[in-house]
Amino acid sequence: MVSEVLKGATADMQKCVDGLSHELASIRTGRASPALVEDVLVEYHGSNLPLKQLANIAVPEPAMITIQPWDRSALRAVEKALLKANLGLNPSNDGNIIRLAIPPLTEERRIELAKLVGKRVEERKVALRNIRRDYISKVKQMEKDKEISKDEMDGTLKKIEDVTDLFVTKTNETGQAKEREIKEL
Repeated sequence: MVSEVLKGATADMQKCVDGLSHELASIRTGRASPALVEDVLVEYHGSNLPLKQLANIAVPEPAMITIQPWDRSALRAVEKALLKANLGLNPSNDGNIIRLAIPPLTEERRIELAKLVGKRVEERKVALRNIRRDYISKVKQMEKDKEISKDEMDGTLKKIEDVTDLFVTKTNETGQAKEREIKEL
């Protein structure tokens, strides 16, 4: 019973950190990454689809993303969606492929992006603390309902705290790595 609570807390916290990694991958640095554009929604045959479902996205060089739709008739729709996504990038369409050149970041923009990363990291740490709170209340309720002993409750609460600390550290490390990436380019 207690092990299920710990597994649930660990799984929920892991999802939270994984979500942060995915979110930070979409923040533009001076380096090209398919994650910048793969979730851009493209209106295609009456429905909105993520770009990754419509095209091959590649990074042939560090400052260039190429997008080659599987259906050439979708080129215009992809180009329009990229402009609408407000990525700060100008798509170049040659009739077969769309190229996105990634310009180098200005110092001012680097500072803005570092602040954005910090904000996202803080939001995830709040989410981790909320997960901790929910699981602590579950364990206390289990003790109140006489499903577990006071000693089991105390041990479980300590383990939940340890798991939370581990994931907060992972969250901080993920944010620091992204900030380094922003500053190095």
